[in-house]
Amino acid sequence: MEKKKMERISTLSRLSRERDLTAEEKAEQFTLRNEYIAEVRSNLQLTLEHTYIQKPDGSREKLRQNPEKIKQ
Repeated sequence: MEKKKMERISTLSRLSRERDLTAEEKAEQFTLRNEYIAEVRSNLQLTLEHTYIQKPDGSREKLRQNPEKIKQ
């Protein structure tokens, strides 16, 4: 996420502690937070896709998703 957007999220957060945000500011904050969360999830997913488990015998196994735990 761009540094400018991260700073804006911080600014809106500080403002919300000082006073009530306007409807436009709340909408902007909601949009920016959702964008941030989506990016964090995407980065985590990529990290997990490249994660291996090393067993005691030294062999490595790719981390797999548990089909029962996948959110739909």
